[in-house]
Amino acid sequence: MSTRDDIIVVARWETTPEHLPAVLQAAGEMRRQSLAEPGCLSYEVFQSPDSATSLLLLERYRDDQALEAHRNASHYTALVVRQIVPLLTSRQVELLQGRNTA
Repeated sequence: MSTRDDIIVVARWETTPEHLPAVLQAAGEMRRQSLAEPGCLSYEVFQSPDSATSLLLLERYRDDQALEAHRNASHYTALVVRQIVPLLTSRQVELLQGRNTA
């Protein structure tokens, strides 16, 4: 029996109605590029039905090294740091460690 300790990223983003289309477009592109990373196991973007400007991102990475590679990727800098973050009114990020047995 082996154990895999996935890293889960839970990100909560708030934006404004006027910036929402740009944030959603960039988040979609970020999802596409992140899923192409070898260590990215999943990347989902959810929009609140009660508050359209509230987004929740759930990302799962194979391990710490995969998360570090993700954060150092050029698409992370271009899309998250340069495009998305300036359009957010708040951003919270929480890291969790999955305890999965296979």
